[in-house]
Amino acid sequence: MTVEVRPASEFEDVRALLGPKSPQANVCWCLSYRIPSKLNRELRGPARGEHVAELLRSGAPLGVLAYEDGVPVGWAAVAPRADTSFARNRKIPHVDDLPVWSLWCIRVRPGHRGEGLSHALIAGAVEYARAQGAPAVEAYPLDNGDARVDLTMAYPGLRKNFERAGFAHAADTTSVLSGHPRVLMRLDLR
Repeated sequence: MTVEVRPASEFEDVRALLGPKSPQANVCWCLSYRIPSKLNRELRGPARGEHVAELLRSGAPLGVLAYEDGVPVGWAAVAPRADTSFARNRKIPHVDDLPVWSLWCIRVRPGHRGEGLSHALIAGAVEYARAQGAPAVEAYPLDNGDARVDLTMAYPGLRKNFERAGFAHAADTTSVLSGHPRVLMRLDLR
């Protein structure tokens, strides 16, 4: 299989990874950290996908997609931290005032897990942020040690995968997800 990671630009490809099976279902669409919480609560069902389509049309950086032989099989959300709720999050500290980018969600389609796609997605997200002039990329993965993590709640990624990608522990957080603390990991791109 040939894996290619590139910026998300095609709505149908994004929908294949983030959209619900039923159009009326209320799923995240990776908007929870991207938009103000009031808007996040107001957008229901199909309106969530319509909002993502509008963001894509506007050219807003949403993330990257991994393709295996032309089929979308993985997603990583990455955007300037200032454009996310991480800019105001009280549980995840700011290390400094650099205009860093945040990488906060990694998703690999069932049937394609265990193939190293999360590593390719992290690398692709970093390269995309670098190409957009980001001075650093931050991630907020679970610090689970060797403990198993429910796949539904593993979306922020795992600390060990970010360490393998060259990220360093920059700060502890007070955020806990699925019983595991989250840490702030950072990769300097300067």
